[in-house]
Amino acid sequence: MLHNDQMSEWDRENFFHPSTHLAKHRRGETPTRVITGAKGVYIEDRDGKKLLDAFAGLYCVNVGYGRTEIADAIAAQAHELAYYHAYVGHGTEASITLAKMVMDRAPKTMSKVYFGLGGSDANETIVKLIWYYNNILGRPKKKKIISRWRGYHGSGLVTGSLTGLELFHKKFDLPLDQVIHTEAPYYFRRDDLDMTETDFTAHCVQKLEELIAREGPDTIAAFIGEPVLGTGGIVPPPEGYWPAIQKVLQKHDILLVADEVVTGFGRTGAMMGSTHYGMEPDFITIAKGLTSAYAPLSGSIVSEKVWKVLEDGTDEFGPLGHGWTYSAHPIGAAAGVANLKLIDDLNLVENNTVTGDYLRAGLRERLGDHPNVGDIRGVGMLAAIEFVEQKNGRKFFDASAGIGGQVATALVAKGVIGRAMPQGDILGFAPPFCLTQQEADIVIAKTEEAVRETLG
Repeated sequence: MLHNDQMSEWDRENFFHPSTHLAKHRRGETPTRVITGAKGVYIEDRDGKKLLDAFAGLYCVNVGYGRTEIADAIAAQAHELAYYHAYVGHGTEASITLAKMVMDRAPKTMSKVYFGLGGSDANETIVKLIWYYNNILGRPKKKKIISRWRGYHGSGLVTGSLTGLELFHKKFDLPLDQVIHTEAPYYFRRDDLDMTETDFTAHCVQKLEELIAREGPDTIAAFIGEPVLGTGGIVPPPEGYWPAIQKVLQKHDILLVADEVVTGFGRTGAMMGSTHYGMEPDFITIAKGLTSAYAPLSGSIVSEKVWKVLEDGTDEFGPLGHGWTYSAHPIGAAAGVANLKLIDDLNLVENNTVTGDYLRAGLRERLGDHPNVGDIRGVGMLAAIEFVEQKNGRKFFDASAGIGGQVATALVAKGVIGRAMPQGDILGFAPPFCLTQQEADIVIAKTEEAVRETLG
């Protein structure tokens, strides 16, 4: 289908796109793709081209596209009550119901959920609460947050600082002083190739202990981490990682924040990634899977331990001065209620384990012996392929070659969307939870074609 391209002109003249090379887009060197519809695991653009979205938008359309149950819930809520705020004890049936549903799915040590709009603001909320918590306890120096290199926690001022990726720091005057970083739990990229996973976990623990000693444990408030590194490369933790890290944090009275924006509500094959890896967090961040992105909504879940201190603080100092206009927006909450019900009714969490394992097994069978495929990894409905120039000795390509981006471009030309992950030649997959084995076969076959076309 041909167009007069007015839409492309409007796009380039008016639309400020996130995470985009602005100059190339303005010059027309990167395409304007106008998406007009979607169903199941497929999206369709204005030219009628269908693409199998093997990244679920941005890890977020978990129940798949075109779910009328969620659309109908949004419409019904908009007709009944499109908006009311959540300040000073106000609520709606949708927001109260969703809070109950979230807490029923959270670890039993958690107490309450605060609703925002996106993962970035949810983590901003948690950092404010951590600082408030330590002020209430009379520990004004205990404010630093430890994050990991290659972690992703948002792109605001504090959350962009927590994010351990160069792109989100460069020329933004980040990270802020209150944020410090430690070793990424990225076994494939270990310096010493003779290390076992257990050895590497011990190495990560040692680096964390050294950082805490250097900074002073009385200055460190919390440690934040994704159960599985997401945007930093889709990297499950090495063996024994989370139990070992938690021992260090408990020894030094450092709070644990589990960023479950990607992993929450089933992506790992368990309802929560924290549960999957035996984490005992003091805070949990949720967003994408909360509504499957049918409406913006996030959550900051606090533990009973933290909640008691917050309550005591308001008795002493008055109402807690934090809130967003759209906190617990009823339309987002209605979408969340319908979404979580669908996840249960369709047994989608169980499908993540079965079909996710099938997807990774197929990728390993087709590409595991390829001379430029260094690693194929993942968990649940997450998978990644990391490319290397040479397998022996694990020699990486020069970053300027952009191999990961080349493979992703070749793949989308074949009708499948994977994601070129930053800071490495990595192709990532995070399909909707409703992916079938037949659709996984398409992803596997087209990925093999794209890799062999690009790398031989």
